[in-house]
Amino acid sequence: MLFLLGVLALATLLAPPLTRRWEPAAGWLLALAPAAAFVRLATALGEVSGGNPLQESVSWVPALGVEIALRLDGLSLLFGLLITGIGTLVILYAGGYLQDHRHLGRFYAYLLLFMTAMLGLVLADDFLAMFVFWELTSLASFLLISFKHEKPVARRAALQALLVTGGGGLALLAGLLLLGTASGAWTFSGLEGSRLDGHPLHHAILGLILLGCFTKSAQVPFHLWLPNAMNAPTPVSAYLHSATMVKAGVYLLARLNPVLGGEGGWGGLLAAFGAATALVGALLAVRQTDMKRLLAYTTVVVLGQLTMLLGTGTNYGLQAFVILLLAHSLYKGALFMGAGAVEQATGTREIPELGGLFRAMPLTGAAIGLAAFSNGGLPPFFGFIAKEFKYAGLMEMGAVGWGVTTVMVFTNALLLASAGLVFLRPFLGPPTGAASRAREVSPPLWVGPLLLAVGGLVLGYWHHWPERALVNAAVRAVAGGPVEVKLYLWGGLTPAVGASLLTLLLGGVFYANCHGLCRPPQGWRTRFQVNGDVLWDRGLEGIFRLAGLAARPFQHGSLRLHLALLAAVVGTVALMALAPISGGSVPGSRPGAPLNPAALVGCLLALAGAGGAALMR
Repeated sequence: MLFLLGVLALATLLAPPLTRRWEPAAGWLLALAPAAAFVRLATALGEVSGGNPLQESVSWVPALGVEIALRLDGLSLLFGLLITGIGTLVILYAGGYLQDHRHLGRFYAYLLLFMTAMLGLVLADDFLAMFVFWELTSLASFLLISFKHEKPVARRAALQALLVTGGGGLALLAGLLLLGTASGAWTFSGLEGSRLDGHPLHHAILGLILLGCFTKSAQVPFHLWLPNAMNAPTPVSAYLHSATMVKAGVYLLARLNPVLGGEGGWGGLLAAFGAATALVGALLAVRQTDMKRLLAYTTVVVLGQLTMLLGTGTNYGLQAFVILLLAHSLYKGALFMGAGAVEQATGTREIPELGGLFRAMPLTGAAIGLAAFSNGGLPPFFGFIAKEFKYAGLMEMGAVGWGVTTVMVFTNALLLASAGLVFLRPFLGPPTGAASRAREVSPPLWVGPLLLAVGGLVLGYWHHWPERALVNAAVRAVAGGPVEVKLYLWGGLTPAVGASLLTLLLGGVFYANCHGLCRPPQGWRTRFQVNGDVLWDRGLEGIFRLAGLAARPFQHGSLRLHLALLAAVVGTVALMALAPISGGSVPGSRPGAPLNPAALVGCLLALAGAGGAALMR
């Protein structure tokens, strides 16, 4: 495992010089590194799915007993395959999307750094190593989002993402330190079998870790940075939304579910925040006309649903979590790369300006169509299986579950309407001016999305293979024990089927009325010119203003006042030290040593010099 990280790190260093020397073939050469990592991880499927995690460690700080411990179990294997597999396709896609860009080598380096950090995060067993990789993903995403740094919107989006996820990272660090202190274990494997219910630090640990995970995975109210990150080049959006960054928070929630789940509010908090995030994301998604922003908000929806499914704590819910995670990674990567191909071919991502593209771009259209069907939860795609398990998992929770199922049906219907907006109108709608100038893009731009979209179809048909090789081991890691996994396309007439039919009906209604859907009345918009970005800007201005008020008494620019304050502090400390000698007393002071005349003279000289300097004109 360390070897895999080393290969990716080496590719990161070689990316700029390799691109300068062999630019046309650089992408194919650099893609060999994640492809090799993918193959190596795939060879471990049999052993890991059989219940034998792989472990590896190397001493990092021997004097403190700190080491880099890596562990490959079902959950980290699933994430590792997605990170390296989709990463390979994204690197090839980037070579076509940014062809002849003067900073293409730098972009490859940023992308591979991001990949290395994310793979290290999911493989790390040690808390400290995991946190280092966690922060490295934030730094790498900042570099990628701000890649077009000449644009103010890109710089603003990158700074916003860094501040939100970086602030959450500080909370996570505190939570991990408390978790290690409370449990006595500093590795995730060492937490197996531990429960912190009733521990005095339980609520503090819960709040800090959830804050760190929620900021990373864009849960409400921290979801603002994710749609704005669409200012990054499309390869970044495709990778960030499908297999990395936003999934890091979800991964850590799943990793800690066996320890923090159960009593103590974990399930309720995850279900509440997840449902709110899914609902907000769905309402905002159908209001977008930019294809990438629409897809970004649907990612917010799925992140909310994943968090909500973890909160169920039921067998079906945890199975649905893993299935949805895999299905979403496949279709969302395909949709983003397809949206970038459409922009390259037509010069626009605005849905109202697109139509009749299927004849000009059949391969891209097929990729987006297949991915959109899986996104909408239509059979026989893997997304349909995920949707059925979602409903079954929530219904296992009883009365509360049925209430959350209502939210899930509504948000899934809006997802279906969004899928129609991405595929039906641009490709099967009436031709527009964009269709007349559109041409099919080069192979690197359609091969990746087509492979991912077909993957969602293949896994749906042959679902017994992922059931045995991937889903079973991952669910076992999330649940903290054995769970019987049985995937199916048709499980008979069940309440979940009824919820699916209702989803299809509502989705058709929402798609037909998407223009007026979820838009507030005109008077409300006129009276309250407030949105998330405005609140963010005002909040940031308030923080800067508060910082200025706090610093002004000390950073006033006056040397005289600085020296006077220094003299006052030194004088106070000297008086406290001399008080026991002169017979005075200071609360909490200890008896002093015998009076040293030389020390007394030195103190007096220091005070006199400081006072003279403060009064000197």
